[in-house]
Amino acid sequence: MLSKVQFKEWFDRYKYAELAATSAALLGSQFSLFFNGLTTAYLITFTEYLAFYGVIITMVYLQLSKKNEAIAQQTSLTDLLQIVKNLLLEFGYPALLDIAFVRPFCMYWLPIATGNAVTGIMAGKICADVVFYFLTIVNYEWMKRNNHY
Repeated sequence: MLSKVQFKEWFDRYKYAELAATSAALLGSQFSLFFNGLTTAYLITFTEYLAFYGVIITMVYLQLSKKNEAIAQQTSLTDLLQIVKNLLLEFGYPALLDIAFVRPFCMYWLPIATGNAVTGIMAGKICADVVFYFLTIVNYEWMKRNNHY
């Protein structure tokens, strides 16, 4: 059963990255002025990914640096490799499925289905996010249970 505490933890973990990704998706929708629907769908997907993972990587690095600073330890290459490993475990296959199929599919078809680019992109983003976050949160919870986080 989901608790408010779990939901708050997930919300706090992903909120800034999601805000950046949503902004990037809306800005990326402007590619539709220059490119066809499928190209625009992939361009939106890539801009969303750059924004999302840029924020996630920055946040995780800053948290680690702060933790290391508190114990008077420098952030090492081993620490950085652990960050990469944990992010791959958390986001790996959900991101591959999302970027290769789910998100471009939703970003292509929902603007067509709604008849409005902005509405369709937001609906496509929400649909793709539901699949992505479900898989990602399952991974995140598994990692917490197995002491990866």
